[in-house]
Amino acid sequence: MFVIAPPRPRRRPSLTPMIDVVFLLLVFFMLAARFGIEGVLPLTLETPGAAADYSGPPRLVDVRPDALALNGVATDDATLIADLARLTDAPEDAILLRPRDGADLQRLVSVLEGLRDAGFARLVIVEAP
Repeated sequence: MFVIAPPRPRRRPSLTPMIDVVFLLLVFFMLAARFGIEGVLPLTLETPGAAADYSGPPRLVDVRPDALALNGVATDDATLIADLARLTDAPEDAILLRPRDGADLQRLVSVLEGLRDAGFARLVIVEAP
């Protein structure tokens, strides 16, 4: 014959391990969210009426994935700075940058940083038609 034991009282589940896991995940995501220092690329936004301030020869740099062009003439990174130095009178002269043919953001940022390191202060990004 079977002997049926009296029912044991049900244990309440402990929430301590679940709370520990939640706090560990919280600490992990708080640390992972600010793990590296973010770089800031300072850009000055031109107003629509600022085109009257433009003077001098044209300085339009087409940024392509694998090449650069200054006023429609192909150039490379090294000679771009020298060519722009001949076309500008002061570092505050505007240089227009136009991404073309699927140039990604990293390519545009590297050209911007190279020109900023060369001393050009007024870089304007224009949208390609």
